[in-house]
Amino acid sequence: MSGVLPIGIGDARKLMKIITEDVKEYVTLMQLHTNQVDEDLIKTVGRKFVGEIYQKPPVRSSVKRRLRIKKVYDINFIEFKGNLVLFKISCEAGTYIRKICHDMGIILGYGAHMRELRRIRSGIFTEEMSVTLHQLSEALYMWKKCNDDSWLRKYLLPMEYGICNLPKVVTSNYAVDPLCHGYPLMIPGILAYERFRKGDLVAIITQRGELVAIGKAIVNSNDIETAKKGQALVPDKVFMEPGLYPQYKK
Repeated sequence: MSGVLPIGIGDARKLMKIITEDVKEYVTLMQLHTNQVDEDLIKTVGRKFVGEIYQKPPVRSSVKRRLRIKKVYDINFIEFKGNLVLFKISCEAGTYIRKICHDMGIILGYGAHMRELRRIRSGIFTEEMSVTLHQLSEALYMWKKCNDDSWLRKYLLPMEYGICNLPKVVTSNYAVDPLCHGYPLMIPGILAYERFRKGDLVAIITQRGELVAIGKAIVNSNDIETAKKGQALVPDKVFMEPGLYPQYKK
């Protein structure tokens, strides 16, 4: 397997669970156990795997082998060559592509297995945004030996990129420091917001777009329009250090 692997440094490591649970996209090479290939039949069988599917992880896996429900958003067949089939698949995190290849082979009646796999997207992070370890090593060398951090700044993205797929709330400056100490975000401290539902994870940012915390919503966003007081979000992960923003003084 090769492809996109988001890596967090410092406080950004707290975002990795959210990022790794986002939608994944792969390009897969499947080998059929026959030379009599019916392309239309394979496409028909492939479409049966779009939507919610039951899946038990394969024997060689790092998780408990229990039956799970996973969602496949799309399967697009790219090329057929002999008994090799190249296709693109977009799916929920934790979906085993080699198990899908195996199950396709069972339905087709002659068996199949995954030969190669490449992850081309993990959440908002795509293959075009990726850098190799060699490129990162060279950028680190330029910074340490030549005092040139331009390439390192190009390759290392702000952790705010990791919250692109989360609904966001903009908080007032005086609400930032209490959040940094773990206090809930109160409704009067919200300046602007995107739609969210009770129980959703919401990114709390400053007016300058800095990530303060990830909070769990204890109200629906519609309630903010009518309520004048009360709690809106309870911090789950705090990213900003206390003392950077002013404390509220009566």
